[in-house]
Amino acid sequence: MHTRPHSADLADHTGRTRLGRLLAPLASLAVLALALTASCNSSSSRLSGPKPLDPALVAQGKTIFRHDSYGDETFWTDTLHLEQAIATAVSPKTALSVGLKVDLDTLPPAVRTAIQSGQVDLDSPATTVTLLELGAVVGVVGQVDASHRLTRVGITCAFCHSTVDNAFAPGIGHRLDGWPNRDLNVGAIVALSPALPASAKAVFGSWGKGMYDPRFNIDGKNMPVVIPPAFGLRGVAREIYTGDDTVSYWNRYVAITQMHGHGSFTDPRIGVDKRNPPENLTDAKLAALRAYQFSLETPPPASGSFDAAAAARGRAVFTGAGQCASCHAGSALTDVNAGTLHTAAEVGQDAAYAERSVTKRYRTTPLRALFRPPLLQGPYFHDGSAKTLADVVDHYVATRRLTLTPQQKADLIEYLKSL
Repeated sequence: MHTRPHSADLADHTGRTRLGRLLAPLASLAVLALALTASCNSSSSRLSGPKPLDPALVAQGKTIFRHDSYGDETFWTDTLHLEQAIATAVSPKTALSVGLKVDLDTLPPAVRTAIQSGQVDLDSPATTVTLLELGAVVGVVGQVDASHRLTRVGITCAFCHSTVDNAFAPGIGHRLDGWPNRDLNVGAIVALSPALPASAKAVFGSWGKGMYDPRFNIDGKNMPVVIPPAFGLRGVAREIYTGDDTVSYWNRYVAITQMHGHGSFTDPRIGVDKRNPPENLTDAKLAALRAYQFSLETPPPASGSFDAAAAARGRAVFTGAGQCASCHAGSALTDVNAGTLHTAAEVGQDAAYAERSVTKRYRTTPLRALFRPPLLQGPYFHDGSAKTLADVVDHYVATRRLTLTPQQKADLIEYLKSL
């Protein structure tokens, strides 16, 4: 599962100041996510196809993904005191405004009826505490005492890498595990902490919805990236934007260094040695978590969300004049499965974020569910610099000095929507 013995723990530098440790942001695995890579992609597995997943292991991983905080309550409660902020200042309306989601299937019928009839006070933090007591806030675990007082709070992988389908109301619906929560304003949530100085809150406040910096607490630089999906990972060799390692490596990195769970992560290549005993994130948990992530298939496009005839023409542009298939190759539409990584200059991106990584390069993004309105429809690239698919196409036309007609561009965009 790891490329180095026990080299997968989240970490701040041990020599960092107390302020540096406090600046550590929230994350999913992914949470995440923030970014996740798919192992089980050796040359032999690519030839023979993926092995069937163990249903029992998948079920175990589902529970871990949704509900396991790895003991990170010691950070979010004991250090940042977010339970105080939530109990006094975070109403359901506030929670929904920063992108937190409510799992409809955890709400008793009487509660659903009361919400629909306006009998639930959505402006009261006490209602948020009740939702946490019901286990209804996606990716957030809360401990509530007999007096209905919130005493502890933590986060799970689902915090960043799940959303809901809005079936009941905006922000309230059935869970969609693996979907990146592009409404989630992680920075704004972290900034609720009364323990953070104004300078840290300013950094977190600069991120915006759907963005997260998984290195900020490591190097102090502020370069947030787009929260990636955690579906469609099976069959992709390296999922993180910079192709650093396998899915279990990234899961451990996020869980220990970003979520601040209990365990250890060590990787001298990026200067991280985080040890947070007692051990909670075990290899067995990582194996189950990976199995569940691999079970999450890419959602198909909705009927009518793209022009099928134009998409058929666009596929010819993708493989021909657009030169897209030169990098977006194979069934996963990425050359990373062949071991290829790209310099920032090759792909027309800023090198700064890649320089913080193991590889110092970028991997070709596997093209999956690029356009699933309203939940997924941009932004694109690791830094979100392309707001639309049209921006993506224009970027590569300029970077690769292509000549495409307006019709070819339009057709290519429809093809990308169909993936």
